[in-house]
Amino acid sequence: MTKLIDLRSDTVTKPSPGMLEAMGRAEVGDDVYGEDPTVIELETEVAGLLGHEAGLFTVTGSLANILGVRALAPIGSEVICEARAHIARAELGAHAAVSGITTRTWSDPAGLINLEQIRALIAPDLGPYFVTTAAVSVENTHNFGGGTIQPKSRYDALADELDAADLPLHLDGARLWNAHVATGVPMADYVRRAKAASVCLSKGLGAPVGSVLVGSAELVREARVWRKRLGAGWRQAGVLAAAGLYAVRNNVDRLAEDHAKARVIAEVLADAVPGGVKPDAVETNIVVLDLPAEGKTVPQVVAEAKEQGVLIGGVGARTLRFVTHLDVSASDSRYAAEAVARIVAMPG
Repeated sequence: MTKLIDLRSDTVTKPSPGMLEAMGRAEVGDDVYGEDPTVIELETEVAGLLGHEAGLFTVTGSLANILGVRALAPIGSEVICEARAHIARAELGAHAAVSGITTRTWSDPAGLINLEQIRALIAPDLGPYFVTTAAVSVENTHNFGGGTIQPKSRYDALADELDAADLPLHLDGARLWNAHVATGVPMADYVRRAKAASVCLSKGLGAPVGSVLVGSAELVREARVWRKRLGAGWRQAGVLAAAGLYAVRNNVDRLAEDHAKARVIAEVLADAVPGGVKPDAVETNIVVLDLPAEGKTVPQVVAEAKEQGVLIGGVGARTLRFVTHLDVSASDSRYAAEAVARIVAMPG
């Protein structure tokens, strides 16, 4: 191999020539003063796409989620989410460590909404005796569930129930673009029901950095204060916002190509590792492979794949993850899957 095929995440992409050109032309100002015109353009455009009043450009999806959840849940309260949700498993305990918010979880094999379990978890305000539920968070698509899409019917049923209970919904929509492309459901039809939502510009869309938090103007004003308080104020951030604008305007529809590449990976692996992955369950750009109970370990497969020019990641004791993106071709994807299939099949 003359290059590494990096399937660890869709965050590993490099800016394209067109994106770099847009970044070089960006008009900038000081965003801490609210004076960067390109940042304002990005925030306004994304908020409009998602059916919300205002947006806030943040350096990471984790920060966008921290700010969004914190705006909905007071210190000492709890947020309910799925057991493998990004906010619970991949943000390093930030919601507890930074915001004083705990989580309780429901569990679903694919990370999907389970209204019955959620209903049983919601705790009303019982005064100074128990933790009170302040919000429910949903992830769409669900990363560790294998890029699964939340069914719109379940999402709407949950939103209806939360409205009746006067509880806000938080949406971690880091890869909501993928759900939109795979289903045809408009982005705003998911996001409009959430009081706070985040979308990522560097997962799948190819921007080098950044996410956008959306919500009401009041929520975003408060989040902007907390962003600065946490040391994450931007200065001339328009250079990065220009990359985000280019990504939103040029790289959404092409996500269908990534979904097709993931399906190829799943089909190759399914033939080689019976029961390890179900191709029909691969809805977007993430493939999760469960290794046989007897055989090579995750670290062994990861190390041997790297020797074959393929980078993949472990996301569990016996689980590997492949994530397709714009910097890997269909032939790269097939090569990677075939290489891993051979490695898994060989005796340890």
